[in-house]
Amino acid sequence: MQIMLCAICNIASGNCSEDCKYCTQSAFVKTNIQKYRRKEIDQIVLEAKMAKKNEALGFCLVTAGLGLDDEKLEYVCEAAFAVKKAEPNLLLIACNGKASLEQLKELKKAGIFSYNHNLETSREFFPQICTTHTWESRLETNLNAKEAGLMLCCGGIYGMGESEEDRMSFRKSLKELEPFSSPINFFIANENLNLKVPKLSADEALQIIKDSKKALPNSVLMVAGGREVVLGNRQYEIFEAGAGAIVVGDYLTTRGEEPSKDILKLKEMGFSFASECH
Repeated sequence: MQIMLCAICNIASGNCSEDCKYCTQSAFVKTNIQKYRRKEIDQIVLEAKMAKKNEALGFCLVTAGLGLDDEKLEYVCEAAFAVKKAEPNLLLIACNGKASLEQLKELKKAGIFSYNHNLETSREFFPQICTTHTWESRLETNLNAKEAGLMLCCGGIYGMGESEEDRMSFRKSLKELEPFSSPINFFIANENLNLKVPKLSADEALQIIKDSKKALPNSVLMVAGGREVVLGNRQYEIFEAGAGAIVVGDYLTTRGEEPSKDILKLKEMGFSFASECH
C-alpha cells in the first residue's frame, strides 16, 4: 500500500488575534511556545529539503493569524517560489487563514498546489470554541480556494467536547466540500488552554477515522496532531481504519514522532511512500 507523508513548516508563529480555545498560538492565552513574525526564507528552504529527505510529498507553509494581508501574501509567495526552486517535486500546501479569491489565485501562481483551511468542527459547535470569527467565514475561504483552482485540504479537530451529532454534522459539511485531503487532528490538552476535556481513547480515535472514511471515500485522510499521544502503540492501525496520509516530524507548536522512526516502522509494515500526486 502506498501512503502520503506531509511535513509542516510554521513560518509565522504565535500572537494570533483569534480566541480559538484549542490553540496555543492565540494571544488570549499565555503559553511558552516559540513566537516569531517571520521565519527566514533560507530556513524554510532548509526544512523543505529535510522534508523531502524524510519522504514527504506535501510541505505546508503555515502562518498564524486571522488571514492574509498584502504583506503576508507577498511573504508566503516568496517562500513558495524559493521552495519550488529548491525542491520542485514537493507539493506545496498553504495554510494562512481567511483568504479572498484574488489572494488564493496569487498563491496558485506562486506554485501552491493545495490550500488548507479547516472547518475544525460542526457549524453548531464552533461558537463554543471560537468567538472572534465565524464558521461561515471558514467555509467561504474553502469555497474561494476551490474557485481559485487550488486543491482543497480541509478537516478539523476531534475531542474538544463536541457531541456525536456534532461529528456527524461536521463530516456532512466536509462531504459537501469534497476536499482532496482531510486532516484529522485529536485535541491534546495544554495547562495554559481554557479547554478542559478528557483525552480521547485509542478506540474512539480509530472509530473517528473509520467514520470519516465512510463519509469521505474519495478524500485522502491525513492523521495529524495528537496521533502519537492519543493512539500510542496503536498509531499505525490508522491505515487499516482508512487513513492514507500522516504528518511526519513536528507539528505547529508541539513535538511529533522522529521521522526516521515513523519511516522505518512503515517500511517494515510494507508501506511505500507517494512521490507524486495521482
